[in-house]
Amino acid sequence: MYQLRRLSALALSLAITSLLFSPLPAAAAQEDNMPLPLSSASALLMEKETGTILLQQNAHQKLEPASVTKVMTLLLVMEAVDSGRLSLDESVPVSAHAAGMGGSQVYLKEGERLSVSDLIKCVAVVSGNDCAVALAERLSGSESAFVDQMNQKAQALGMEDTHFVNCTGLPAPGHLTSAYDIALMSRQLLLHHPDIRQYTTIWTDSIRNGAFGLTNTNRLIRFYDGATGLKTGFTASAQYCMSAAAQRNGMELIAVVMKAPTTAQRFQDASCLLDYGFANYALLTPQPEGPLAPIDVLLGQSKTVQPQLQRECRLLVEKAQADQITTRVDLARDVQAPVDPGQTLGEFQVYVGEQLRDTVPIVAAQGVERLSVPGLFSQLLRRLLFAG
Repeated sequence: MYQLRRLSALALSLAITSLLFSPLPAAAAQEDNMPLPLSSASALLMEKETGTILLQQNAHQKLEPASVTKVMTLLLVMEAVDSGRLSLDESVPVSAHAAGMGGSQVYLKEGERLSVSDLIKCVAVVSGNDCAVALAERLSGSESAFVDQMNQKAQALGMEDTHFVNCTGLPAPGHLTSAYDIALMSRQLLLHHPDIRQYTTIWTDSIRNGAFGLTNTNRLIRFYDGATGLKTGFTASAQYCMSAAAQRNGMELIAVVMKAPTTAQRFQDASCLLDYGFANYALLTPQPEGPLAPIDVLLGQSKTVQPQLQRECRLLVEKAQADQITTRVDLARDVQAPVDPGQTLGEFQVYVGEQLRDTVPIVAAQGVERLSVPGLFSQLLRRLLFAG
């Protein structure tokens, strides 16, 4: 009975601490804390895995995103690809509406057909407006229906500063978003659809059997170490915008800049943000100091049960605090059968200095059935014989 009370209290403690010390979500934005001299009107730096905002400046200011809009277009397309609703090899016909797009384009002709993969490549590499509309029409029947889905997805992601009018980012009244919201959709794309990097990391390529060359509008892909994407944008009214992503030492950062006065300053601001993140932060995976020992099972068909961490602990820390990480393991000494797979057996605590930063439940790796009456008798008999 004492053991049951102890485990119940432990489970309650785990529930409370998980709420208090879960990783900082993207929604828990800080106030402006930009120590860097940026030229952009609005900027934000986010760590992708935890969604932690590291730096921000005017991050909720509603601005025109230009072709950075296509992050959402690519997100919906990649959702369709990864769910099997859309095949990369599928040939997509080009409508008159898609072929008539201005701005950045690959000059699709009405009736021409390109594969989904080539269309995605053209959107990611050269920001093809015609290709974005062709994909939108393939998925939703019309660009306007696709835009409705874009806005629904934005709402689901908590993008409260955003309203899309088209899938391209071409100037349109009311087509607005923010650096914060761009970071949210960029994180969603990178975190849940990693294959997008096969397109966003292309520097040069071609379509139409090599007849039409493509060079990435994101020059960080060539010149910034670890760059993984993501999307540039420019119109006269939006000026120069960007969602830049890069990965080093197992940590991927997202830097958003909006309304930079020149393309050079856009790339400079994005690089400056990424440099700051990589110089000052690390994403670590703390582990228990030693292997978790099996726990005795009372009245079980197996004498012990193996504990394991319920999930991996991924901890974002300032590099200056990396040597202040300590861990603690609290495990039950024994547990009474039956034991369910995944049953809580203890907790793994991770501290940075005196602050508890994460609590990971320790659970049973497998179930253990309770001994039946004949089984109990057989076990008792073996003990008596062994004692004799």
